[in-house]
Amino acid sequence: MTLSNYFKVLIPQEIRKALDFVYDSLKGNEQGSEIAIPSDQLLRFALTVIGFSVMMGIFMYLMRQTIIVMSRLIEYDMRKEIFTNYESQDINFFKRRKTGDLMSRVSEDVSKVRMYLGPAILYGINLSTMTIIVMYAMFQVSPELTLYTLIPLPFLSVSIYIVSRMINKRSELIQKQIARLTSISQEVFSGIRIVKSYAKEKQFADFFEGETQIYKDRSMDLAKVNALFFPLMITLISLSSLLTIYIGGILVNKGEITNGHIAEFIIYINYLTWPFTAVGWIASIVQQAEASQKRINEILQITPQITNANTKEYAVQGKIELRNVSYTYPDTGIEAIKNVSFVLEPGEKLMLLGKTASGKSTLADLILRMYDTNSGQILIDDVDIKEHNLDVVRQNIGYVPQDVFLFSDNIENNIIFGNDNEDVSKVEEFAEYASVHQDILGLPEGYKTKVGERGVTLSGGQKQRVSIARAFIKEPKIIIMDDSLSAVDTKTENTILNYLNTMLKDKTAILITHRLFKNLDIDKIIVLDEGKIVEMGTHKELYSNKSFYYELVEQQSLEEIT
Repeated sequence: MTLSNYFKVLIPQEIRKALDFVYDSLKGNEQGSEIAIPSDQLLRFALTVIGFSVMMGIFMYLMRQTIIVMSRLIEYDMRKEIFTNYESQDINFFKRRKTGDLMSRVSEDVSKVRMYLGPAILYGINLSTMTIIVMYAMFQVSPELTLYTLIPLPFLSVSIYIVSRMINKRSELIQKQIARLTSISQEVFSGIRIVKSYAKEKQFADFFEGETQIYKDRSMDLAKVNALFFPLMITLISLSSLLTIYIGGILVNKGEITNGHIAEFIIYINYLTWPFTAVGWIASIVQQAEASQKRINEILQITPQITNANTKEYAVQGKIELRNVSYTYPDTGIEAIKNVSFVLEPGEKLMLLGKTASGKSTLADLILRMYDTNSGQILIDDVDIKEHNLDVVRQNIGYVPQDVFLFSDNIENNIIFGNDNEDVSKVEEFAEYASVHQDILGLPEGYKTKVGERGVTLSGGQKQRVSIARAFIKEPKIIIMDDSLSAVDTKTENTILNYLNTMLKDKTAILITHRLFKNLDIDKIIVLDEGKIVEMGTHKELYSNKSFYYELVEQQSLEEIT
């Protein structure tokens, strides 16, 4: 940067020499005689200026390659670090934070920090070195003219700083309003079926119009402030140039400087314009970067509650044991699981029944170690789950969640997502097992059909079955299905259950459901109520108790008859 500015400052000095040479040549000629200016001398001046410009350009290129590229590499590293940090966090972390805020930190905040690491540092160094070199050169020529020339520049810096702060405040308000408009649009479009079914289009349109009006008003405020920026800058720079010409003309008449010095000073003023203008801009960037880095640090300093204490690779047999497990949600204080204990040997099948909010899904999350228990132990193959390699455990569990999630990709990729080997040859086979193969073939592009965001283009039953195929293709040792047949008809359900009887022979399975699966071979049935086990045993044992399980069987039998 210093070398680039050094060669840049030599250019006006060479131009001054050329102008003085031409002026002296004109003055030296007698009046009325032919003007003769040595062209070789002028060519030498021109080549010298070109040479200085080339040298300046070379060092400027190296400077930008150093600072700007460095800032981009740090931006790249920061985004990876934050994303990796997000992935390492537990489920509670995401429950407490809005998705938009997390996205803002990994995009907008990182970009603002990058602006500090790159342009702000670059122009900060440029401001320092250019000011020192130029002012030294100016004082060498005329301290008096230098002081007059620099009078408007501090006012320029202060004015730009004030205007920049006004611009930043208004820009922040605009960014917040843009985020609000985006959130409103996303919510309305995601719930467009509800909006249309309740005939609320006009209400939402009016609401959106009101929010857009706020955005327009804030944008107009920003435009008015921006309108001050360039006129103010041009006015103060022009004032500095006028002072240079006026005071310089007086000094030329006194014989203290030459005509070429005035031209040299005019170029120096232009050189100093951007560094002085950049003072406010740099200060603004530093403030924004400081705030953004603080927000980034808040995330990076959060230690995940769920950590992996083991990195070894090993086989999982599939035994599951819960010993006096209890869990309370930290945000709500709801005790979802209360002193639950049971054992599942490898290959055994458990049906987990219970009313809504009885703790069934929470139990599945605990076995997946989405949360850690408040008390008690969960053991996989007689080893505490906290001592297991978490990746190995989860790789050996096929999980079909109650809230089905499909990626905005084609169906084939959504199914193969469950297979670490990405073996596409088995996609159709497991889709057949999930009784969704024929449905997929009926789609416009078959398995290559895009399912849209969260699988919106598929029906609820189709999404469930694709999710089941995704879990099946994994061929895990443990299967957890959380109410995953609620959206399929009886015929499809029987098809899937027939396959499950075959597939689950050597696998440990936990089937969470509100209704009974009579066609499925079940080793153990547990009934949960308010987080506690109220019944546990086989079908015959629980039916003879004539309690909750008995009532459920009778009710389902009655529904089937009617």
